Amino acid sequence: MAQDLDIENLVASREILKKSLEKSRELDVAINETGPRLGKSKQRLASLEVAIQNVASKCALYHVRRHIDRAVGPAAAALRIFDVVNELETSLTSADPSADLRGYLVTVQRIEEAVKLLRDNCKLVILWLEDALQFLEDKGVADDGYILKFKKCLKILKQLQEVEVSFGLRGGLLMDAFNQLENEFRRLLIVNSFPPPVPDELDVIPFPPPSFPDSDINKMQMIMERLMVSNRLDRCQSIYVEVRSSIVMTALKALDLGYLELSLSEFDSVQNIEGYVDQWGKHLEFAVKYLFEMEYRLCDDVFQTVGCDVWMECFAKIVLRSGFYNFIKFANSIARSKKEAIKLLKLLDIFAALDKLRLDFNRLFSGKSCLDIQTQTRDLIKKVIDRASELFWELSVQVESQRSSNPPTDGSVPRLVLFVTDYCNILLEDEYKSMLLEVLKIHGCWNNLEFKEGILSSQVEHIVKALELNLQTWAKAYEDTNLSHFFRMNNYWYFFKNINGTKLHDLMGDNWLSAYEEDMEYHAAVYLSESWGKLPALLSEEDLVLFPGGRAINHDLLQKRIKEFANAFEDVYNKQSYWILSDKSLRLRTCQWIMQVVFPPYKSYIQKYMPLIEYEEDTSKYLKYTPASLEDMINSLFQPKLGKCGSTKCTHLVNKIKNAVTNHFPSTPAAA
Repeated sequence: MAQDLDIENLVASREILKKSLEKSRELDVAINETGPRLGKSKQRLASLEVAIQNVASKCALYHVRRHIDRAVGPAAAALRIFDVVNELETSLTSADPSADLRGYLVTVQRIEEAVKLLRDNCKLVILWLEDALQFLEDKGVADDGYILKFKKCLKILKQLQEVEVSFGLRGGLLMDAFNQLENEFRRLLIVNSFPPPVPDELDVIPFPPPSFPDSDINKMQMIMERLMVSNRLDRCQSIYVEVRSSIVMTALKALDLGYLELSLSEFDSVQNIEGYVDQWGKHLEFAVKYLFEMEYRLCDDVFQTVGCDVWMECFAKIVLRSGFYNFIKFANSIARSKKEAIKLLKLLDIFAALDKLRLDFNRLFSGKSCLDIQTQTRDLIKKVIDRASELFWELSVQVESQRSSNPPTDGSVPRLVLFVTDYCNILLEDEYKSMLLEVLKIHGCWNNLEFKEGILSSQVEHIVKALELNLQTWAKAYEDTNLSHFFRMNNYWYFFKNINGTKLHDLMGDNWLSAYEEDMEYHAAVYLSESWGKLPALLSEEDLVLFPGGRAINHDLLQKRIKEFANAFEDVYNKQSYWILSDKSLRLRTCQWIMQVVFPPYKSYIQKYMPLIEYEEDTSKYLKYTPASLEDMINSLFQPKLGKCGSTKCTHLVNKIKNAVTNHFPSTPAAA
């Protein structure tokens, strides 16, 4: 069984191999026949490749067509807009903004909008065409005709897109239109701008003139709004500042402000320019309350539609360009000048002027555009307060520093006494007292110092006490005791008469002043007794009559005694002939005292004995002075010399020390 099965398997295998051999022979025949057919197919594929390439090229162009179709509409719109721009250009060229401003502005606006629309459409067309061109280049389309046409179109569209730029350049349509609008803005501004009248007297500041007409303000605002859209508002600002600042400068020029240009080196003392400080205060008040107030309101009216920052910037520029810093510079020069007592009063004048305008400054110059003005003003105020406080506390020291100087050789009232007494009175007057106390309070607050009530009174008392000690020291410095008494009499009388009824009198008290009156009377009596009071004793009648009850007299003795009297009188007179009593009442009173002491005895002596010798050939050789000539000589004593400071010129400074008799304590001798 197993053997039969193996035979069957072999027979089956032989049959399979036989069939495979036959198929191999058939496949070999078929392969031999396929070679020629593949060669023919290869030739057909080359032709098909060329055909397919042509079809692909046509498909690519068909894809570009979609880009072109989308660009056609905007391109046509751009052409129509360009035509509109040309029409508007023609109408704008023939228009006049001064004749029809509103119509001119509408035309400008339409041109701007049309040009912007033209630019936007051209931009869209250019974008699509550039995409198509890039597509062709990426696909390798070799048709140069298409490429050249695309590039030409793009060039034309880009040129058209630049119409807006060319219109805005110098000589362009919009640039010319903007210039016309700026000129119209300037014209409206100039027509309504004229220098305001400057009053002869600035004691009363006039109310600022009214604003521009509403119609012209509306026109100016329309111009600014149109130019602001084109970022040209700064041109309107420049024009406005230029025109209005010239108006303010013209008004200020009428005030004759040349003194503001004085430099610190051009004056040796504040006294040389103290009169200008009063003018400075009035001129600054006029500038702030009238001129700057006027510009503040105008700026608000004209620029109110474009924002507060804009008009505040214009206002600040007008103020600065008009010369505001010259006011600050002048006051700074005073503050920086050398130390002198009168400078304190001038600094208080400056502080008073600034304090009077404080509310106006805070309102007008509050914006950030005025920051520089605020800074300069604050710096000035601080400098004024610091310098004034420093000077005030040094006053007593400066008085003490004069103690070592020589007293006046003529026994007159020293300039220092004249100045200090009037100076202290002025500091105590309400006008300066309130300002000085305010300055001291502010300075103390800045430096964390306690402000005490009565600080001013205490310091003035200290100054007066220092001056009193100076007088005592100077009186002791005279070698001539008569001149020392004369000096005390002179100065004590000055104290009594010129301080009586003043603020200084109120401060120092009645007892203090009465003591000076008593001292004056005492020293006057001693002076008269020790100098003139000794002369009558020389006119003795002893031994003149030769015989009791007779008329015969001793001529030689009479001649001797009259001559001795004349010589003694002449010595005293010559010594005191240059002594000065500036006060007229004291001068007359002193001469009367001398007359009462000298004249009656001399006149009686001459009248009694001269008739007895009237028949002498020549009595003039021993009768040098007649009673009349003696009287004239006495009445001529103590007269102020020409150019010497008298009481009528130096003792009354009339609140402003119009005739300051001293520059500053350290350099002014007591006798000067």
